[in-house]
Amino acid sequence: MGGFDRTLTIKRVPTVVSNYQEDGEQLGCGRNCLGKCCLLVSKLPLYAYKKEDGVMNEDSMAYSVDQGPPISFLRDLLLGQWEDRMRKGLFRYDVTQCETKVIPGIYGFIAQLNEGRHLKKRPTEFRVDQVLQSFDVNKFNFTKVGQEEALFRFEPSNDNMTHYFPSAPVTSESESPNIVAINVSPIEYGHVLLIPRIFDCLPQMIDRVSFLAALHFAKEAADPYFRVGYNSLGAFATINHLHFQAYYLQVPFPAEKAPTRVISEAKVIPCNGVVISQLLKYPVRGLVFEGGNTIEDLSDTVASSCIRLQSTNIPFNILISGCGKRVFLFPQCYAEKQALGQVSSEVLDTQVNPAVWEISGHMVLKRREDFDKASEEYAWRLLAEVSLSEERFNEVKAVVLEASGLKEILTHRTSIKEEEGNEESFHETYESAKLLLKDCIVLQ
Repeated sequence: MGGFDRTLTIKRVPTVVSNYQEDGEQLGCGRNCLGKCCLLVSKLPLYAYKKEDGVMNEDSMAYSVDQGPPISFLRDLLLGQWEDRMRKGLFRYDVTQCETKVIPGIYGFIAQLNEGRHLKKRPTEFRVDQVLQSFDVNKFNFTKVGQEEALFRFEPSNDNMTHYFPSAPVTSESESPNIVAINVSPIEYGHVLLIPRIFDCLPQMIDRVSFLAALHFAKEAADPYFRVGYNSLGAFATINHLHFQAYYLQVPFPAEKAPTRVISEAKVIPCNGVVISQLLKYPVRGLVFEGGNTIEDLSDTVASSCIRLQSTNIPFNILISGCGKRVFLFPQCYAEKQALGQVSSEVLDTQVNPAVWEISGHMVLKRREDFDKASEEYAWRLLAEVSLSEERFNEVKAVVLEASGLKEILTHRTSIKEEEGNEESFHETYESAKLLLKDCIVLQ
């Protein structure tokens, strides 16, 4: 169920995310890369985050009135480093000069004209009809990225406190660091990559440890305008080396504003507190994960669902929003339909690859004509091509609920959560995020 029934091939080219991506030669030592050959003898900054050890509730966000809401240290660190790389000319274009507009309508889809993003590309190096594929050391991967593109390491601390080390060596080959690096072809301000356990050379597939790190990344940023995204193979991931993307955009995403309906309830008591809802009145059918007694509960539930989808060859995209408190899961079939000739020529001509950002409502357009005529109807029509049919989505939903250890609510006694056209709940999240305690000890 849900897998591809035949071998599919699509001739397309991915976005360049590193300045070293187009170099076909083996980089090796002496290139100041992020492989073991160079990283073990260098020192990158280290942000060590506090592990979650309490309950995910509003009480954990309390702060002293005299102190006022603290500023997220991670946010300042990330943007400061990112802007430094911009001054050094490491990006392929100036994303701040890209035109952006909010499309009039109920949802407020965001359109960006980003003509520079598709100027330099290379042939795809993996199949698009298989979600799980082995890592190939001979193809481009993030160990070949230059260290000047790396911003800092992102690791759990050992003493339940948050620390920042301006210079911290990787001490052994067994210590495989999480690296935060720039995306040299950015979609938005502060666009970065989170590369978990870079020495392990993991293929682009979700595992529990890496997904938990991604949730912590969103939580530590403490800003609802900072989202973390993931694309599986077959859902427009362009590099078969495990990575998440993240950036800042100062408006709510349409997916975040869409109404939802709770569809899950616990099979056993006590439960882990995670609730799954279904998106309503949105062009792409999707699921929303929220709650959890701890951040690990939410992470494990989402990761278990993704692992099951991967094993059944179902491509998907993930959006982590709300400072790590909401996770959107979008199974999709655009690449399959494209290979089978089932996508309209009008949509194909746009050259838009509907990955996590587009599906969430941030439309990155490559042609002036598409940008000028962009409307809510246009965005809806394009994204509708991505969505699974209702029948197929229900099959996927059953798989997710089983993998999550939850069961579907047969009678929808839970009221629909209406967020459509209402930004109040989003701004409540923003105000709550400002209360997150971000004490950080800077160690030399």
